[in-house]
Amino acid sequence: MRSAPEAAVSSTQANKDVRPLTGNEAIARGAWEAGVRVAAAYPGTPSTEIMESLAAYPDTDLHAQWSTNEKVALDVAMGAAFAGSRALASMKHVGLNVAADAFMSQSYIGVNGGLVLAVCDDPGIHSSQNEQDTRIYGQLATVPVLEPSDAQEALDFTRLAFDLSEQFDTMVIVRGTTRLSHTRSPVALGPRQEVPQRPFIENPAKNVMIPAHARRRHALVLEREAKLKAYLETATINRWETGDASFGVVTAGTCYPYVREVLPNASVLKLGASWPLPEDLLRRYCESVERVFVVEELEPVIEKELRALCATAGIKIEGKQFFPREGEFSPEIVRAGFEKAGVLAVRTHKSAWTPEPLARPPVLCAGCPHTSSFMAVRASGARVAGDIGCYTLACLDPLRGLDTTVSMGSSIGNAIGMSKAGEPKPVLATIGDSTFLHAGIPGLIDAVYNQANITVLLLDNHITAMTGGQQHPGTGKTLRGADAPKLDYEALVRAIGVKWVRTVDSYDLASMYQTLREAIAYRGVSVIISNRPCVLDPVKIKGPALAIVNAQCNACQSCMNLGCPALTWGEDTFEGRHKVKIDQSLCIGCTLCAQVCTVDCIKPATAVTQ
Repeated sequence: MRSAPEAAVSSTQANKDVRPLTGNEAIARGAWEAGVRVAAAYPGTPSTEIMESLAAYPDTDLHAQWSTNEKVALDVAMGAAFAGSRALASMKHVGLNVAADAFMSQSYIGVNGGLVLAVCDDPGIHSSQNEQDTRIYGQLATVPVLEPSDAQEALDFTRLAFDLSEQFDTMVIVRGTTRLSHTRSPVALGPRQEVPQRPFIENPAKNVMIPAHARRRHALVLEREAKLKAYLETATINRWETGDASFGVVTAGTCYPYVREVLPNASVLKLGASWPLPEDLLRRYCESVERVFVVEELEPVIEKELRALCATAGIKIEGKQFFPREGEFSPEIVRAGFEKAGVLAVRTHKSAWTPEPLARPPVLCAGCPHTSSFMAVRASGARVAGDIGCYTLACLDPLRGLDTTVSMGSSIGNAIGMSKAGEPKPVLATIGDSTFLHAGIPGLIDAVYNQANITVLLLDNHITAMTGGQQHPGTGKTLRGADAPKLDYEALVRAIGVKWVRTVDSYDLASMYQTLREAIAYRGVSVIISNRPCVLDPVKIKGPALAIVNAQCNACQSCMNLGCPALTWGEDTFEGRHKVKIDQSLCIGCTLCAQVCTVDCIKPATAVTQ
């Protein structure tokens, strides 16, 4: 049995430099302290800050980079591990889908230098297209999954992950979630460990996954799993906290503090790794209590394994009948589950005051260059395959410019399929600059090769905007701000074989409309590059604000079709319709509203007398 977490934390932090860090910052710090030499990522919420934080360390022997997608990031990290250096790849949960091909093969190969994947899941789908559970990937690939419950453990587990990687010849996943990634708590810092680079292992039977080699390696992977299970039986990352024996709770990750808050006197087995599981430890724990509950977000990964483990012993395992399979947990949700299970008394009195969240529909920023693009798209009457980025918000009112959105880079392939299937409307794909580099280029090659009749609208806002303004090969800057070669999109598109290519200023609304009409009229693959920088990143752009000449406004409300948050309803009316006013603190002076105004009543604020 082990001590309470508070004692362990205070012992860890005694006489050390303690700072408040988010989980992402702590993972980065753990990798730095472990002596990581090469790190790569593609930005994706909630994992983005891991690589940004790591790149802030000034070490000359640490290379940190943005890669064009998650597979490339993992390939880079694997290459560094092959060369004998400790390496990290970080990504969000859906990014592991992109990297899965390399991930599955590398499980058979193992490592030379330590290789760690920091993968951040998004329970509650705060900024993702699904709610998948990375732990299942760990099972599928037979790769251990460590689950820190707070920032201190995020640092400690990341350091440990590199040691385990080299000890057991395996990749190791450190799994975060949105709550861990962005919650700040005290963390005791340590020094950087200088890890000598190992020599390259010249062993094709280990490193080259042809079928004959892979068959032998699979047997070794299963042996490795058994060794990891034996290690985890006594590993200190698992914590057995004794308490009321009438029931017990098995949990991991950020669910642990919720359980502790709701059930301070319960018997709890906190698992530091959700795969593989320490079977003897779990059996002994389950036999020590009268009822066993599993509290875990998303899928019943631990619950299913525990049910199978305890089936012959007649021990009942309870979990998802009381706790949901979807959404992000909280102390309130955990308490409600234990109330439903009869462990806690049902509360008859709840707080008299429940705060109501302010309704704020998601919209593009004031002056966003994507606005004009999607106004033209909507007016075109085309069938539109969308993609992942800020511009996905164009599916909502008032722009209503998207019909489908699946995953990074899917838009062009979806458009090809629509066209080949005989969709009667013109077919259009919209895709952002970073997403195009991530996964859109193969789709465009396919469109040219298979002679599809589609238009591609490449929305170049000069940055990876959706995740906070990260650099990519089209920005001319590296992760650390150094100058780099800047990609020429028009040259790239022409090199692929596209004959009809135009670049248009997103703020020139008339030109955008006319160019899109010409592109759709072209038979074959046409590409429009919509070119304007994001208004927020890397610096906020703000020109002279505009204002309404109130006496001249006829309340036609055409400008409201932009969906610009700087445009609001005024108090004055005309023929029963509300006139419009402009919030000058939000307006950046893009002039799109002035371009659509039917009575020319939108002018520079300095020229308008209210």
